[in-house]
Amino acid sequence: MQRPGNLRLFRRGPPTEFVLTVLVIISLALLIVDANWKTLNPFRQAVSIAIYPFQRAVMFPRDAVLTINDWLNAAAAAKSEDEALQKQRIELAQLSTHAAQLGTENAQLKRLLGVFDKLVAQPSVVVEVLYEPANAFNRRLVFNKGSNAGIAPGMPVIDEGGVVGQIVRVTPMTSEAAVLTDEVVSIPVQLLRNGLRLIAFGSNTPGKVEVRYFASDADIRDGDVMVTSGVGGVFPPGLSVARVDKVDRDSTSGFARAEGQPSSHPERYRHFLVLLVPVDGNETPVSNPAVVPSSASPTSQTNRSEGPNAQPKLK
Repeated sequence: MQRPGNLRLFRRGPPTEFVLTVLVIISLALLIVDANWKTLNPFRQAVSIAIYPFQRAVMFPRDAVLTINDWLNAAAAAKSEDEALQKQRIELAQLSTHAAQLGTENAQLKRLLGVFDKLVAQPSVVVEVLYEPANAFNRRLVFNKGSNAGIAPGMPVIDEGGVVGQIVRVTPMTSEAAVLTDEVVSIPVQLLRNGLRLIAFGSNTPGKVEVRYFASDADIRDGDVMVTSGVGGVFPPGLSVARVDKVDRDSTSGFARAEGQPSSHPERYRHFLVLLVPVDGNETPVSNPAVVPSSASPTSQTNRSEGPNAQPKLK
């Protein structure tokens, strides 16, 4: 028969302070050995290999966040770079267009100077188009100079092609011109081929001028060039106006009508010349600083020597 033994519910071991002291001593010994000798390197490597999967598992959320953040940053950087390249491409295209426009305007200004050399006895001022009023019935241009530059209503506007139109309204800083094809404009002209004098008006046909009230048997034909006749003293003689491209003869009424294509191109250019001719008894302000100088002309020197009230002589 087995004898019952005493149950030991609480087993007494070494004191906790002793265990702590032993662990501290072992830790210090391991630190000293690890710092001075390589004895524990194999053990360290084995431990590192064993815990590496756990390290990767623990670091996986951080690595995933960093990878997604890097991808988003790379996508944003690529998009920003693409936008910068697009902007640079547009700016370069605009610079190229602006350079081409400046070259075209420079060439046009040189041609205007050539026109001025032909009209050296006539004071003029260079104007630039500010805007073109939107009007379905009238064709107008608004320039950046007005009465302060000596411009007055009735003065002609020209480009290197010929007559562009006529000033109809003036303010101190701006002026408005009716284009040659506007119905309010009428210009005394003559045919360059035979000298036949006519009057050119704006036509109902867009972009055309017409001559009316001449005999149906008048010597006018397709291809004739119309130039200003100088009658009236407003438009200097010899300025190109239009080329006849259609003649309608009505034998029953005895009159004929002709249409022509203007020689000027107001829709192409921004700079024009306003001829400062005497209008309605007003005298041309030759001394105005905005006027293109014509000191090289003997005629203009004679005009200035005759006194402030002398009018410039037209060719």
